[in-house]
Amino acid sequence: MNIILHEPENPLNTGNIGRTCVATNTRLHLIEPLGFHLTSKYVKRAGMDYWDRLDVTRYDDWEDFLAKTPDAHIYYATTKARHTYTEVEYSPDDYIMFGKESAGIPEEILVAHPDECIRIPMAGDERSLNLANSVAIILYEAMRQNDFAGLNPTGELHRLSW
Repeated sequence: MNIILHEPENPLNTGNIGRTCVATNTRLHLIEPLGFHLTSKYVKRAGMDYWDRLDVTRYDDWEDFLAKTPDAHIYYATTKARHTYTEVEYSPDDYIMFGKESAGIPEEILVAHPDECIRIPMAGDERSLNLANSVAIILYEAMRQNDFAGLNPTGELHRLSW
């Protein structure tokens, strides 16, 4: 799987998302400008010791990303979508894109791909969920649909058997 962050602003979210990507063998794609430096202590704190093992690629802008990944099948996570994230079928090589915390994905991108836009249902008129939480929710649904391929299915990480 692939996660795209379009102009992320919060280093703590990006660090947490990086950690989730490592734990799921997912590639992270960062589209600039970033609202922080990747060397920020906040990225490192949230990403813990996982960050060194992260498969991450940076792009100058959206056009640079498109030029370097012309065959990418992308789902766009947005509160403006008609479809929920559980209504689509994810393939192992799909990309799931998330926008910056303050504004989401630019509408110019969304209107060009209405059938690939997905949302997480929320109560009432709430604006959005935390970005790192949103990534985890949708990514794990995509992983579930692909039988958690490449992940530890047994949970045998504890020193005691139970």
